[in-house]
Amino acid sequence: MAPQDLYRIRDFVPDFDAIAAEFAERSRIFSARAKVLADLRYGTRAREVLDVILPERPKAGAPLHVFVHGGYWRSGEKENYRFVAAPVLAAGGVAALVEYDLMPGTRLNVLVDQVRRSVLWLQHHAADFGADPQRLTVSGHSAGAHLASYLAATGPEETGARALPELAGLLLVSGIYDLSGIPDSFLRSEAQMTPSEAAAWTPLTSTHHQCARRIIAYGENETAPFLDQASQFQALLASLNEEAELLGAPRLNHMSVVHDLADPDGFIGKRLYNLVAGQAADI
Repeated sequence: MAPQDLYRIRDFVPDFDAIAAEFAERSRIFSARAKVLADLRYGTRAREVLDVILPERPKAGAPLHVFVHGGYWRSGEKENYRFVAAPVLAAGGVAALVEYDLMPGTRLNVLVDQVRRSVLWLQHHAADFGADPQRLTVSGHSAGAHLASYLAATGPEETGARALPELAGLLLVSGIYDLSGIPDSFLRSEAQMTPSEAAAWTPLTSTHHQCARRIIAYGENETAPFLDQASQFQALLASLNEEAELLGAPRLNHMSVVHDLADPDGFIGKRLYNLVAGQAADI
């Protein structure tokens, strides 16, 4: 019998499809009552668009928070994650969700570049939405956490200076920080990531730049790669004298952790609220 693929999440989350459908439904309901500026363009490619969600009573100089969705780099739509904006709005912030191209049609270096450019665009245009560009924070889930990590990092093969946003904080949830196992995983035909591509974009072997605050979060019921890599990434940052909090959420798996993130009173959702509000952790 072949060993289980620890990256194939649906094998470990029996209600995987039901949870994914709930993401979409909760986002549909959330969108119906929120003020959404949809599909603002940050580039010329078809998927180089983003959504901005405004608070009910916006105040000048509001914090700006950006979310990067997951989907193992080869799937996912920003519209299905709008409900994650709830803690941001509760903290008086402006929320944004960015879209990017998908593998295997587009290579990983393009995805990293798109996320960087989208967040730079948002920082440049923050005042258009009543937000303070100096109060910019970012979160991401799964592959989105991987991509978001490169907002404060450069890959081992990148040369020359890279334009990166100035971040007040990063919340990386259930991220993949060692890509070496991806080319031989169940994703081999779906993402078609090559070993050289994985080596070029592995956070554990990249150069990390100063960020005021990093939170490396995960669900304690996730599979070994997500648990191990979160610890390894936090240890790497600590060795570089970069402050990073390691946060394990009890009883949560790779999917249910997104529900928690979207709850202002959730274990991780409360940290998102505090990050946006500029408050210290209270847990």
